[in-house]
Amino acid sequence: MKPHGLDARKEASKLSEPVSEAANLAEKLGLEPYPVNYWIVDHDEMNELIAYGGFQTRYPHWRWGMTYDRQQKQDQFGMGKAFEIVNNDNPSHAFLQESNSLADQKAVITHVEAHADFFANNEWFGLFARDDGPDAAAMLEHHADAIAGYMDDPEIGRERVERFIDAVLTLEDTIDQHRPPRADPRESSELDDLRDRLAEMDVSAEVRQQVFDEAWLDRVESAEQEAADLGEPRKDVLGFLLEHGRAYDEERDRAVEMEPWQKDVLDMLRTEAYYFAPQKMTKVMNEGWAAYWESLMMGEERFAGTDEFLTYADHQSRVLGSSGMNPYKLGKELWEYVENTTNRREVADHLLRVEGITWRNFHDAVDFEAVGERLDPHPAIAGITPDSLDDLATLDEDDPRVDWAALDAATSGETDEDGDPVVDVERYPWKVLTYEGLAERHFSLAKPQNRGFLARIDRSELEGLSRYMFDDERYATVEAAIADVDRAAGWDRMREIRESHNDVTFLDAFLSQEFVTDNNYFTYEFMQSSEDYRVTSSDYRDVKKKLLLQFTNFGKPTVAVYDGNFDNRNELLLGHEYNGIELDVPQAKQVLERLYRLWGRPVNLMTIVKEYDDHDLEVARRRNREPSPEEVGKRIRYDGEGFETHDLDPELESRIAATDVDYDTKPDDWLA
Repeated sequence: MKPHGLDARKEASKLSEPVSEAANLAEKLGLEPYPVNYWIVDHDEMNELIAYGGFQTRYPHWRWGMTYDRQQKQDQFGMGKAFEIVNNDNPSHAFLQESNSLADQKAVITHVEAHADFFANNEWFGLFARDDGPDAAAMLEHHADAIAGYMDDPEIGRERVERFIDAVLTLEDTIDQHRPPRADPRESSELDDLRDRLAEMDVSAEVRQQVFDEAWLDRVESAEQEAADLGEPRKDVLGFLLEHGRAYDEERDRAVEMEPWQKDVLDMLRTEAYYFAPQKMTKVMNEGWAAYWESLMMGEERFAGTDEFLTYADHQSRVLGSSGMNPYKLGKELWEYVENTTNRREVADHLLRVEGITWRNFHDAVDFEAVGERLDPHPAIAGITPDSLDDLATLDEDDPRVDWAALDAATSGETDEDGDPVVDVERYPWKVLTYEGLAERHFSLAKPQNRGFLARIDRSELEGLSRYMFDDERYATVEAAIADVDRAAGWDRMREIRESHNDVTFLDAFLSQEFVTDNNYFTYEFMQSSEDYRVTSSDYRDVKKKLLLQFTNFGKPTVAVYDGNFDNRNELLLGHEYNGIELDVPQAKQVLERLYRLWGRPVNLMTIVKEYDDHDLEVARRRNREPSPEEVGKRIRYDGEGFETHDLDPELESRIAATDVDYDTKPDDWLA
């Protein structure tokens, strides 16, 4: 614990044991988190940390003050309370607000341990980290010092640096999220405009004639243009600008080579964009993972004391019940669905090996109520109390579900130097169990809310399971089959998924019609005919489309570089990869204005717009039908002074047009 001030030290003393025991419980449950340093902060410090993205030091810029002000107003007007913040680092750093109740602090601590596990084990975080994990705090502090130094340099000045940062930040999400960045893309293809350099060096005509003749300069310029001419779109726009970008010089009214400080700032902001990308790519998975394990530890394992549970239940209901697209709720429900479907498959696989049970007669032959009772945890494991330890001790001495060393310490009354029990079963019953024991204790299909889940398995899944069975793998009775069920199957599968997926692949792989129906998800669309929003579908494919739209490229338009020498005029050509959703054109034009500062020459953006015929709209309104728009390709060009809009060449339009991806879920024939 890292307290500041008297109140923080008092809070830290209360939290020392919960921090230690939460880490112990997380380990028992199979989590492998980074070590976590906990800091106690006050209300204002918490808002500052939120503004800084979870770190104590960031580069100087007005954006942090704006974020701080927004967070402060949310607190002031009851629009949202900050319980915690944790960052992806090794060790991780978590910040606890000193004014929170003990129940809230415990909830935060269990939540944080799960986040630190996700950071340490998800491969998307590993893609952008060093072999031994991230060292984010040091990196961000270095960036802050370097950028502050440029701002303090009288030959550069704060205003120039802030204006340059403003331009870069409009493009901070235009990176290639699925590939690690090269350390410095300039190393691969940087070819300078030597004519400018030679003019600045005041090289004599004789030397220029002998060494830097015009033909040679032309070849260099041609090679540079070829390097900027792409055969395939490049999603790392910031990396492309780092290689080929120029700065617009207002005094000379032309593009010039970026100054070293500009290249350095662009490189640092690009590095930060890649560091924060995995957090944006796994928001649903990560928050759902943390909410799942927090709920199990605080509620089912009673980490919240009896007098704290109602406060905790209120805490969780507010987090899971907040309006809008709630990543905590969606993520937790999906993880529970993964757990349930894995456990259902494990149980069904064993039942199909019972003599007389086949995939065809499964639903008639299986007594699901009896199976449910068989899946209940052993009574000695389910109801651990100081008085029931003798029952636990009667299990076989090599039973893998029991932590025998802890059980011996508990039954012998062993105490520490302060006279406290070494193993306090009253407060921490999980201490006398192993991972296998806890998996049985919390087996999802034995919980009341999931009792009907096994019976809902469909015939196609049963048939698929039957294909891989052999005659020598049979059970004489249901009891024998259930005894062999791996109660850790669901948790093991969850950890495998946690390692390899991001939000897009997670939703694509596991969101099913069963999940959508059980959790009441649906889509809605804006209707041109009635000019309002209406529910349009509860089909899982439509729900998946809408959710994927929110998570592909962080829910923002995907824009890539298509040509760095467009029309052979050194103009930059970007393309919006259209998916049925139009760009906000006024906002896109603001981005082009700032992009011009990073390219120094005219910039172009290809996109597709929907155009509606006024007559068709009127007819559609009268008939309560949706009109069909015409999708037209456009190229928006900005030359530093004004905008031009041109019809897009058909070949270029075909490169950015949607194919089979369409996020419109309105029925073909909409009836009001």
